[in-house]
Amino acid sequence: MEYRLPLAQMQHNVAQHPDKTWLHQPVNRVWHTYTWGEADEQARKMAQALLSNGLSRGDKIAVIGKNSAEWFIADLAIMMAGLISVPIYPTAGADNIKYVLEHSGAKAVFIGKLDKTDALAEALPSDMLSIAFPYPTLPCKAQWNDWLQEYQPLQTLHQPEADEIFSLIYTSGSTGLAKGVVVTQKNVASSAMSAAKLLVSNDNSRLMSYLPLAHITERCVVELPSIYSPSDIFFTESLETFIHDVRHAKPTSFVSVPRLWTKFQSQILAKLPNKKLQFLLNIPFIGKLVAKKIRTQLGLSQASLFGSGSAPISPEVLLWFHGVGISIGEGWGMTETSGLSCCNIPFNLSHVGTIGTPQPCVEMKLSEEGEVLIRGDAVFSEYYNNPQATQEAFADGWFKTGDKGKINADGAWSIIGRVKEQFKTSKGKYVAPVPIESSLGRNTDIEQVCVMGIGRKQPIALVVLGEGASKNRAEVTQELQKTLDAVNRELESHQRLEHIIVVKEPWAIENELLTPTLKLKRDKLENHYGHFLTAALQTSIVWEDTM
Repeated sequence: MEYRLPLAQMQHNVAQHPDKTWLHQPVNRVWHTYTWGEADEQARKMAQALLSNGLSRGDKIAVIGKNSAEWFIADLAIMMAGLISVPIYPTAGADNIKYVLEHSGAKAVFIGKLDKTDALAEALPSDMLSIAFPYPTLPCKAQWNDWLQEYQPLQTLHQPEADEIFSLIYTSGSTGLAKGVVVTQKNVASSAMSAAKLLVSNDNSRLMSYLPLAHITERCVVELPSIYSPSDIFFTESLETFIHDVRHAKPTSFVSVPRLWTKFQSQILAKLPNKKLQFLLNIPFIGKLVAKKIRTQLGLSQASLFGSGSAPISPEVLLWFHGVGISIGEGWGMTETSGLSCCNIPFNLSHVGTIGTPQPCVEMKLSEEGEVLIRGDAVFSEYYNNPQATQEAFADGWFKTGDKGKINADGAWSIIGRVKEQFKTSKGKYVAPVPIESSLGRNTDIEQVCVMGIGRKQPIALVVLGEGASKNRAEVTQELQKTLDAVNRELESHQRLEHIIVVKEPWAIENELLTPTLKLKRDKLENHYGHFLTAALQTSIVWEDTM
């Protein structure tokens, strides 16, 4: 199939509506707006600056920083100059940054807003060309605003072919060194066009860009779809201003990850306990007012489409949000599949707990072992400079995702865990943790959960409580016991949980218990809490701070 590639689509937009707004960036609580024409002019100047500073077609350019208008513009400039972007997570450690820069062969780096600069300062080669976005950040060899003044717009843009590299994207991974996924222009065009048809509701669509742009989802579900179906993009200034920025933007579509959806849920329940909330929601007229107030407080009063991806989310959490008028369609995809490959959008209530149906840019099937296999225009074809990993990743032209799945009678797909995440108990029985973790999500006090059990007779569940959990420990213990009993009744004997352990410390990127995309780092969690796997625990509900 022929696709209009991202840069060509961008130029089409500039020709059609140069004065229409596109990017909205808050700086010191003042909103700065860029039209399509203004963004194009800045990108052309940056492209000319890159070429004038010794870079040439095919060179790799790293980008590290939190989301901003300049990140989008730099991405365009890199394409305009015929270069290849290498995004790096702004939370990455020094070793990871050093590895990506060296492995990719990056010759320059754009540096944006960072919460901490120590890791990058340690990893950045002293002789590398560094360009600072116009925010407080590391000292750099060049400044964004200086280049805008110094250089004229590039007149003749590079015209990429469909099979040219769009970006080298290093998988965040929960174990081992990241692999560089070679994503082509055709890969992202096919994926972004499919996503745009789903996520962009009308000519006045507004989207938020706040999930890491180093992750394929943000680029192929937000950035590029906003080009294919022109939409206003709003950025956030900081974590502290996040809700205020969402309220300002009033997005028409809102995509998040399970960790943030459960965080929203906890914040709501901290103000209004769940029993009282459910009582109010069931009162005619009053229920609608309460639900509308919740959506308004979150800044989502005008959103008609909601998505969740990157990691599994509990069906009970989805049903809870559906009750307040936020119907979240779960999606699934990988870096290797250029983002969204399968989703429950448009939202179908009967498909809650599934990832819906495949997108037009891919086809999917199950192997004999139940592993999800995928191929199509959005699927990558190689890992960068890693032929062995490439060979191991494919079988007869199908990419082996590593996810275990099933196809339901109505055609919806479900992911039931990672092939390698299964663990064996001391009884020699295999347990898949994800479905059990999903079932525990019915308890609204639980914000994070990890099931483990290597070497134990029975699995255990570690949980982090949310802000909305009662301060009455006896009451929480009683509710957790009810949840444990209910979940165990639904499990086979070898899967039943022996204990729920309430841990003291939330899991975060900063303590290296979550990946940059907020997935569980199971190996790190097992190392951190490994003593529970051998401990003789006296009660079925255990509080770590009493041990």
